[in-house]
Amino acid sequence: MESILFLVARALFGGYFVFNALNHFRQISMMTGYAQSKGVPAPKLAVAFTGLLLLIGGMSVLFGIYPIVGAAALVLFLVPVTFKMHTFWKVPDPQAKMFEMVNFTKNLALVGGALLLLSIPQPWPASLGF
Repeated sequence: MESILFLVARALFGGYFVFNALNHFRQISMMTGYAQSKGVPAPKLAVAFTGLLLLIGGMSVLFGIYPIVGAAALVLFLVPVTFKMHTFWKVPDPQAKMFEMVNFTKNLALVGGALLLLSIPQPWPASLGF
């Protein structure tokens, strides 16, 4: 039963990041504009690079391949993006501030989840396990 729950959790957690990686690439123009509005240098390159981090991290979790590398990719994506893109403390509009705070705290929770993966002995159950 634990293996099944772990597999479902991996599918949900990893799938979330794979979905968002694909969205980075499908919506690269829109994402580039958003990154540019937040003052990200080389925004198109940043969007492509972060999409790659999301894809590596998500696929790693999903399939259990090199989970340390995958968790590191997710943390490498989440920490800078959280503090650069979701600066709720700088937003004067209450509605926009709430949007940024929700995304800021969600990303911190996702960092916690990615770090939690590092505590799980490897190879993971039901994984391709490298």
